[in-house]
Amino acid sequence: MLTGFQNITRVPELKKRLLVTALLLTVYRIGVYIPTPGIDTAALQALFAQQTGTLFGLIDMFSGGAVSRFSIFTLGIMPYISASIILQLLTVVIPQLEKLSKEGELGRRKITQYTRYGTIVLSVIQGMGIAVGLEGVAGGGGASVVYNAGWAFRLMTVITLTSGTAFLMWLGEQITERGIGNGISLIIFAGIVARFPSGLVRTFTLIRTGEMNLFTGLFILAIMVLVIGIIIYFERAHRRIPVQYARRIVGRRVYGGQSTHLPLKVNTAGVIPPIFASSILLFPATLAQFIKHPITKRISDTLAPGNVSYELLYVAFIIFFCYFYTAVTFNPVDVADNMKKYGGFVPGIRPGKKTAEYIDRILTRITLGGALYVSVICVLPSILISRFNVPFYFGGTGLLIVVGVAMDTIQQIETHLITRHYEGFLKKGQIKGRRM
Repeated sequence: MLTGFQNITRVPELKKRLLVTALLLTVYRIGVYIPTPGIDTAALQALFAQQTGTLFGLIDMFSGGAVSRFSIFTLGIMPYISASIILQLLTVVIPQLEKLSKEGELGRRKITQYTRYGTIVLSVIQGMGIAVGLEGVAGGGGASVVYNAGWAFRLMTVITLTSGTAFLMWLGEQITERGIGNGISLIIFAGIVARFPSGLVRTFTLIRTGEMNLFTGLFILAIMVLVIGIIIYFERAHRRIPVQYARRIVGRRVYGGQSTHLPLKVNTAGVIPPIFASSILLFPATLAQFIKHPITKRISDTLAPGNVSYELLYVAFIIFFCYFYTAVTFNPVDVADNMKKYGGFVPGIRPGKKTAEYIDRILTRITLGGALYVSVICVLPSILISRFNVPFYFGGTGLLIVVGVAMDTIQQIETHLITRHYEGFLKKGQIKGRRM
C-alpha cells in the first residue's frame, strides 16, 4: 500500500488532479466561515446549541457547520441532491423524461441542465423560507438573530444563499472534471469529516481527565474499526446472476457465445433511505421549536433520538425506503428485455417475463439484507452515546457517506496508477468502489 502512495507522485496528471481537488475543497471550507450579512452570529450559535435533535442539526452535520454559522454555504449542496432525486423519481412517472434518459450523452446533458434549474428554484424557495423563519427568532439571552428584518434582509439572504449553492454546484463539477472523484460527493465528505477532529479531541480530553476509562476508549476504537470494515464489506457485496449469450452468425462472423454475470448490489439504494427516514422523523422536533403546544411537545419527546419508539420507526422507515428506492431505480423488466434483445439468458430460466420475475425475486431477498445492514449502522450512534457516553456522533448516514466516497475515490486513484503501469494500493487484486 505504501508503494501505491509513493507511485502517486510519479504520475504528473494524477498529482495535478489531487492538488486541484485539495485546493477546491479548501475553498469550500473557507467559504463555510464567511457569514451571511444581517445575522447576529453569536445569537444564532446559541440558538443552534438547542437544535441537536432536529432537522437543522442533521443539515448542519452534512454542511460541516455552515448552517450553525449561517454562512454563504448554509444551504450547501443539498438543493442539488434534492433536485437530482426529484428528477430521478419523475423519470419513472413522466414518459418524456424516461425517453430523454435513454438518449445517451445528449439526454444526460439535458437532464443535468434540468437538475441545475431545479437546484436554483429549490435554493430560492429554501432561502426565502429560512429568511422569513429567522425574523423574530430570539437567540441566546433573548437577542434577535436578525439585525434588521424586512424585505431588504430577505432578498439579500435569498441572493446570498442561492449564489452560494450555485457556486458549490460549479465547484463540484470542476472537481469531477479536473480533479479526482465525484465532486458533489467529496463536498459532502469534506463537510462531515471536518467534525471528526473535534470529536477525537473531546474523547482524548475525557480519557485524560479520567471521565472515560482507557479500556472503554480502546473498546470504542475497536468497534469503530470493526464497523468501518463491515461497511466496506457490504458496500462492495453483490449477488452475481450468471448470464449466457447465444451465438449469432452474421455473414462470416460469429458473435456472442460468452458467459458473464449480472451483479445485483446488496445495498442498491445507498444512503437515500436513512436520509429520507431521518428527515421525516426529525420534522416533528423541528416543528416543536416554532409551535409551542403541548401536543407538538409530546410528539417531539416521543420521537426524540434515543427513544425506543424513535429507533423502531427509524428502522421501519429505512426498510421501507430501501425497497421503494430500489424499485424506482432498478427495473427488472427492462433488464430482462435488454438481455433478451441481445441474445442473453439466465441458464435454466426462460427469457423475458420469467427472467424478470427471477431477478425481482433475488433482488427482493438481498434488499432485505441490505436494509437490515443500513438499519444497524444508523442505530449504532444512539447505542454508543447512551451506553458508552461517546462524546461525538459516530455511525449513521454520515459514516456510510464517508466510507463510500473514500472507497470510490481510492478506486479512481488506483485506476489511474494501473493505467500507467504502476502498482496500485494492493499487490493482489484491485480496490473496488461501490459502482459495479
